[in-house]
Amino acid sequence: MTKTVGTALRPLLRRVQGAMSSNGTAHERLDELVKVIAAEVVAEVCTVYVMRAGEVLELFATEGLNPSAIHKTRLRVDEGLIGDIAAHAHVLNLADAQTHPKFAFRPETGEEIYHSFLGVPILRGGRVRGVLAIQNKAKREYTEEEVEALEMIVVVLAELIAGGDLIGRSEQITADGNAILPLRMTGISINTGVAVGEAVLHQPRIQIPEMFSTDPEAEQVRLQNALYQMQQAIDKLFAVKELSGRGEHNEILEAYRLVAHDSGWLRRLKEAISSGLTAEAAVQKVQDDIRIRMNLATDPYLKERMHDFDDIARRLQQHLSIKPITAARDVQLPADVVLLADNMGPTELLDYEPHRLRALLLEEGSATAHVAIVARALNIPVVGRITDLLTRIDPNDPVIVDGDNAQVFVRPGEDIQQMVTKTIDARNERQKIYAALKEEEPETLDGQRISLNLNAGLLIDLQNLKDTGVDGIGLYRTEIPFMVREEFPSVEGQTELYRNIYEMADGKNVMFRTLDIGGDKQLPYFHAMAEENPNMGWRAVRVALDRPSMLRQQLRALIRGANGRNLSIMFPMIAEVAEFEAAKSILGRELEREQKRGGVLPSQLRVGVMLEVPGLMWQLRPLLDRVDFLSVGSNDLFQFLFATDRGNPRVSDRYDVLSPSLLSLLKNLVLETENAGVHISLCGEMAGNPVEAMTLIGLGFRTISMAPVKVGAVRAMLRQVNAVALSKYVDGLLNLPDHSLRQKLTAYANDHNIPIAES
Repeated sequence: MTKTVGTALRPLLRRVQGAMSSNGTAHERLDELVKVIAAEVVAEVCTVYVMRAGEVLELFATEGLNPSAIHKTRLRVDEGLIGDIAAHAHVLNLADAQTHPKFAFRPETGEEIYHSFLGVPILRGGRVRGVLAIQNKAKREYTEEEVEALEMIVVVLAELIAGGDLIGRSEQITADGNAILPLRMTGISINTGVAVGEAVLHQPRIQIPEMFSTDPEAEQVRLQNALYQMQQAIDKLFAVKELSGRGEHNEILEAYRLVAHDSGWLRRLKEAISSGLTAEAAVQKVQDDIRIRMNLATDPYLKERMHDFDDIARRLQQHLSIKPITAARDVQLPADVVLLADNMGPTELLDYEPHRLRALLLEEGSATAHVAIVARALNIPVVGRITDLLTRIDPNDPVIVDGDNAQVFVRPGEDIQQMVTKTIDARNERQKIYAALKEEEPETLDGQRISLNLNAGLLIDLQNLKDTGVDGIGLYRTEIPFMVREEFPSVEGQTELYRNIYEMADGKNVMFRTLDIGGDKQLPYFHAMAEENPNMGWRAVRVALDRPSMLRQQLRALIRGANGRNLSIMFPMIAEVAEFEAAKSILGRELEREQKRGGVLPSQLRVGVMLEVPGLMWQLRPLLDRVDFLSVGSNDLFQFLFATDRGNPRVSDRYDVLSPSLLSLLKNLVLETENAGVHISLCGEMAGNPVEAMTLIGLGFRTISMAPVKVGAVRAMLRQVNAVALSKYVDGLLNLPDHSLRQKLTAYANDHNIPIAES
């Protein structure tokens, strides 16, 4: 039967394709389309409602109803038959629509003489974009063939609506001049700030070159070939030796593999092609249908399976497409980019032109994820954990991001724009205050000088040294330049980079951290094995010691780049003294090598450790006998201390950095380093939050390092602090059983007029 229906549909679909490929405007093509549909399915009425901002369905085109109702008739979601279809994403086939409890009469349309009704949701990306409906005067139910015809046609309508030509920015205003309510979304604040721009999807949907096919048999062959290639690729992906053996992961992989072979899914794909769609369009349609049904489910297991089907569909589209689109390189970027992603690695953000980036929005994401750290370096607000982000915002939608309050406004109205203008003005006023303090010494009220430094990873970051008035670079992440290249840089290339850093630092100290790759920081040309927990796996100094040639080349370049100046090097992820000794031994050999070749050695060499692994705390004394300094990496130290994966949104905010246990550990570090005469600093993200930075001062830290945008607020805070009084207060909190001391510390700041507003 499917073959017969598909054959009957093809002439209609060809005429629809002809109407859509005409040279007229989007509105003219839509007007022509409703005429074609009405004529072909013998309907006296054909209408198209389009979803507008604020979940309002607006009549955009009609054949048979009163034309003056176009752009005037509007229904809320779940209002009337049209709203009911949009609310539940289902088909309504009624012999007498006016007897249905949801029927809502609109006198301006002139539809009171029509009884039979067939309405189909227009779906795109799992979201209802509108409704297509036909009507007749006679009371009858429409046939399965007519239902299927409309279900095929809405695939084309979805592409037309998603293209943005029907609903432009100027049309976000109603006929009476009032702004339509904006779509408001919430998440968690990962980086503060306010931004305005246009939405760009980091993982855009693959463009479908043709919606309809004149040769279904050929499309079935293309589908079969793509399915075979995809299934083979999945089998190969799961066949790596690291995944061998029995265990829970094998059950998960097998379940994933079964999704790719799901008979129901494959059957629906074949049926969609038999109805006249191309293979790509069939995958899009079937996936939209599945997503709508899954979204209505409350079972968490079914929700998880939705992610599997989404991933499988994307993979199949890639095997069908000759050239899948990558957002950063193949999409024309607007002047002001608000980037949307499920999640992403740090260097993927750098694929976009930094001067265009205004904000980053993530469906997942956490405050200490490396992409968030890079985003802070670029001084852009970040909001994470936004549910259904990628399905509810379209490319080029105007977006306002309020990172301070973790809010996102899509297609905002005038009231929201005014609110944002006030927020930006207030932020600018604070920035003026911070700028005026730039030349002031970062001293507390009782004369304690606090050394403020920057975290950096790009040459562009060093331009902030002068603007912020800091003492130097407390953490230079050397891996970021490696991650944006297509191949491992030569010693000469690295040497030139480090010389440029010294030149831009202009005599200020730079603390170079050796390569910290692994985890979510992979080199594109360095193929590491798959790991179940990469953050606690083969990364940082572990890679360096197992691949000493990489470390030797980097150390050689650092020595030559210093060219007789002071050189400070710290090794990351040290878990025991033996690892530090091994790394320092490699450094010693490179110093000897440079001396033998007649090179210039650093005038002063300082070697230290980035303390991130809690186990090193029990080797502190032998460690402190061997290092020149200790730098606390609070991001990793925090996640390892609490066994909390900072990239896992379910647990990443379960614990607070202002917990008594972590603060007690930091206090002990300060005391031990003071006794040993070893300099200590902290370069994690907590140093850039005024409340947390205030607490660090109370614990005894006198050197902290942060993102450039955070310096002003921290400087303003510390100049109102009495360090001795604060230290006594903080010491009194360390033995409390509280989950977090944040509320008490915030109250202390407010009681002592210490400014803790973020920049």
